[in-house]
Amino acid sequence: APARPNYSLVLYYTAERPVKENSLLGRFVNGSDAFRDSRFKLIPSIIEGYWMVKRAVGTKACLLGKEVTRRYLRHDNFLEINVDIGSSSVARSVIDLVLGYVTSLIVDLTILIEGHEEEELPEYILGTVRLSHVTPESAITLKD
Repeated sequence: APARPNYSLVLYYTAERPVKENSLLGRFVNGSDAFRDSRFKLIPSIIEGYWMVKRAVGTKACLLGKEVTRRYLRHDNFLEINVDIGSSSVARSVIDLVLGYVTSLIVDLTILIEGHEEEELPEYILGTVRLSHVTPESAITLKD
C-alpha cells in the first residue's frame, strides 16, 4: 500500500568463469521467461528469531516464478531479476510479520535454479545471503 514504506533488497552475484551455454545456468540465463519462471526458486530459513516468524516463513522452497510478479532483464553480460514480493497477498503478509521482528532475526536466503531432470541435479545455487538483525530505519530513502 502506498501509505507504508516499501523496501528493496538488492543482491549482486557474479560468475567466476564463463557460463556454459547448455548448462542449467546457461539455459536459465539465455532462456525464455517461461523457462526462468518454471525454475527460479527461493529457500528461506530463519536461523534465529521468534517462533511465530519461524513458523510463518518455514523452510519450504518457493518457486518465485509461480508465486510473485517478476521481471527479467537480459543484457550482454548480466541478467537482472526484479521480484515484487508484495504482489502476492500471502507473501506480503509474511513479509509484514517478518518486518515487525526483523531487528531480532537472522535469515538465510538461498536463491537457486530448480533441476527437473537427473542431469540437472544437484540444483544450481545462484547465490545465498544472510540477513542479520536488519534495521529498516537505516535504509536509504530514494526520491522519485
